[in-house]
Amino acid sequence: MLESALAGKEDNIMITIQLAKEFSRYPAGRNTKDGPFSGELFRKKFLEPNLKVHDELIIELDGARGYGSSFLEEAFGGLVRAGYSIEDLKKRLTIRAANESLAVEIFDYIERAGNRP
Repeated sequence: MLESALAGKEDNIMITIQLAKEFSRYPAGRNTKDGPFSGELFRKKFLEPNLKVHDELIIELDGARGYGSSFLEEAFGGLVRAGYSIEDLKKRLTIRAANESLAVEIFDYIERAGNRP
């Protein structure tokens, strides 16, 4: 019984989300009213559910045609507004991208969302 419980826990340690393959090559917009591949939808459909069951999320950003600031801020800064702490997100999120400045930008949005009154 303990082995099966531990096996299930091992499955929940980490997940990789390939944004371009699993969500869209054309992510854009902040809210769902802005289009079908918004930051809000990505956060609600991929980030929040996976943070509930996995210890670590690896987000692979390569393959998309680009990322607007409104998409990134809503997807990742929105996690703080949804109740996740900055410290928790820094520990649990890994951003992979050929353009390393995307990870810096994302964690900046997380920080700023946590410092808003």
